[in-house]
This record gives sequence, C-alpha cells and structure tokens, in this order.
Amino acid sequence: MKLDLNFSNMSVESGSVKPEQGPVEYRMAGLIFYCFVFVIGVIVNVTALWVFSLTTKKKNSVTIYMINVAVVDLTFILLLPFRMVYHHQDYWPFGDVFCRISAALTIFYPCMALWLFALISADRYMAIVQPKHSKELRNVPKAVVASFGVWLMTMGSTVPLLFSEDDPDRISNFTTCIKMQDIIYMRHDNPVNFVRLIFFFLVPICIMIGCYIVIVDNLIHGRTSKLKPKVKQKSIRIIITLIVQMLVCFVPFHVCLVLRLVGTGEDGGFSTWAVFTTFLMNLSTVLDIILFYIVSKQFQDRVISVILYRNYLRSVRRKSRHTHTGSIRSMSNLTSAII
Repeated sequence: MKLDLNFSNMSVESGSVKPEQGPVEYRMAGLIFYCFVFVIGVIVNVTALWVFSLTTKKKNSVTIYMINVAVVDLTFILLLPFRMVYHHQDYWPFGDVFCRISAALTIFYPCMALWLFALISADRYMAIVQPKHSKELRNVPKAVVASFGVWLMTMGSTVPLLFSEDDPDRISNFTTCIKMQDIIYMRHDNPVNFVRLIFFFLVPICIMIGCYIVIVDNLIHGRTSKLKPKVKQKSIRIIITLIVQMLVCFVPFHVCLVLRLVGTGEDGGFSTWAVFTTFLMNLSTVLDIILFYIVSKQFQDRVISVILYRNYLRSVRRKSRHTHTGSIRSMSNLTSAII
C-alpha cells in the first residue's frame, strides 16, 4: 500500500509506460505547495526539536511525544525536495531503490503521526480523568517506551514495501516513481492493505475518540474540579487541535485511498481528489506548529521573540530612515541659510 497520491498516472501503450503527472497547472501548484511546506515545515520542526530536546529543562511525557512528532515531520519533509524535482522535470532521476524508500516513508508518516496523536490523547485522558495515577502513568521512561514501541511497530509494517516484486516503475527503467497510481496491481494484496488501514488508521482514531468522549463527559459533569484551570484549558486546546488536524489532514487522505483500493473499472490514473487529499496530508507537518505552541511555553517564547525581533528590526530601520531624512533636511536648511 504505497501512498504517493500526487504522482502521475501510467498509461500503457504498446508495452511502454508513459508517465503523466496531470495538467501543468497541477504540477505547478504541487511545486509551489511543496516549496511552502518544505520551508515552513523545516523552520517549525527544527525549532520545536531544539526547544523540546535542548532548552526544556523539566521534560515530561508530552515533551517526549512532541520530540517524536517533530522527528517524524522532519523525516517526511526531507522527501519533498525530491518530489519537487519530479514535479518540475516530470522524470524520476533518483533510481529504483530511493523510489521504494520514498514510498515506504510516505506510508510511514501518516501511520506514525496518528499513533503519536493517540498517545497524546491517552496522556490527556490520564491527566484529566485519572489525576491520582497521573505520576505513575505519565512519566518520561514510559513515554519513551511507548514511542519506541510505535516506531518499531510502524517500521515493521512499512519495511516490506521496500521488497515488492511487482513494480510497474521497473518497466519505465526507473524514470517514474508513481506508486499510488500503481494501486491497480496492488489490489491482490487488499487483505494486507486493509489490515494495515485498520490498525494504523481506525484503531488510533478510535483511541482518540474514546479518550475525548470520556474527557468531555468528565468536564461537563464537573468531575475535574481538583484540576487547575490552566491544565483544563491546555488539555481542551490540545484535544481540539488534534481533532481538527485528524479530520482535515488524515481522514480525507485515507478515504481516498480506500476508494481507490476497492474501486472497479479504474485505471489508477491521475485524480484531482487524490492530489488534493495528499496536499492536505502534507499540510499536517506545518499545522503541528499549533500543537507545539499550545504545549510548550518555551516554544511560545521562541516564536514571540522571533516576531518581536522582526518588529524591532523594522522599527530600527524606520528610525534610521527618519534620521537619515532629517539629516538631509537639516543640511538643506543649513545650506539655504548660508546662501
């Protein structure tokens, strides 16, 4: 189940494979979009990784999960320059091995991201619903073990994609890296595909929804009176952010994937809906800035300091311009007086 939704369709003509990435407008839109996601995503996630791993003195379970989110985002974002080259040239120059690695990492990202969101949701559940056992369940060693387990589990499900024998890209002498558009030849593995979808999509979503239902019920019925208002507000913001991100970025992507897996009479060709849902999935790497901002006071301070520093530079430039203009005017007046 290789998920590069935005790559081109393949039309077989007299035994040859012709890559087509759709209309030029879509290719240009993809190129611009991926440039935006790459620049913003790298800045956001490198900053987050630096804040959570180096400047945060008292680490907790949420800090560990945020570090993992930033690492996963960066891993996925580093694929974007290769996609941008592919969009620009309409040609895959990086060989078959890297094409397979790219496909495996592309499926790895949504699986890993959703499970990390599920861990964060469970952490919020324990913080609000089970505050008595919070210290026992929410600590750094257990968060590290849970994160390592998710990494191991997700990698185990994606590594087999590197060794797929039936790969239509071979026919084109590795000049294409289409993958999602090759969904037709992968339908014979649909049982495995749907097991993967259930375990890495439906299960984490069900965990998130279950945690949120219990949390909301406790908040409505006033069972969280012992918690500080700031803790409640922070947890509610985290929950809302995760729900919105899940609904916007991941649900459409997986719905499109399922429809293409079960579709009949399709040639696996270019799909505007597939391109759009892939854009949304990539957007998640940028939207994580909201999650980082809510979780970490240090990250907030870092973002605010950057904004204030920019405002400071602007004010300095304005003052220098005014000073320079005033000096010119003073010299003019002095010259006039002398004359």
